[in-house]
Amino acid sequence: MSFPGGRSDPNDANPEETALREAYEEIGLSPADVRLLGRMNDFLTVTNYLVTPVIGVIPWPYQLQLADYEVSRAFTIPLSWLADPANQETHLRLLPEPYNPVPVIYFHEYDGEVLWGASARFTGRLIEILSENRM
Repeated sequence: MSFPGGRSDPNDANPEETALREAYEEIGLSPADVRLLGRMNDFLTVTNYLVTPVIGVIPWPYQLQLADYEVSRAFTIPLSWLADPANQETHLRLLPEPYNPVPVIYFHEYDGEVLWGASARFTGRLIEILSENRM
């Protein structure tokens, strides 16, 4: 599972425009319905992609329109559940030589889905940011 995303197009002025376009294409989220909060620091994935997560808020509930050719299901997981350390674990992923193993976060199953990998890293970092800003 993963969040909406993809490569920037030449017409995208910045990561926010890329994120809004991709979310519209994949899940039918109208850019006008998103209140952008900002972007997180870039992440380098184990597959060597540089990803810039963009954070926004939408009205909820929201009627999503899934692009069948890209998305098979959309679901939600409460932030309070994700923030509970008992609901996640980290495993080492072995990579081909000469690379060292890398830690991969796995959240336990929720509603039949497992949040893991890059999407879990983004989520974990968002939870850290939210926790830091509560103080």
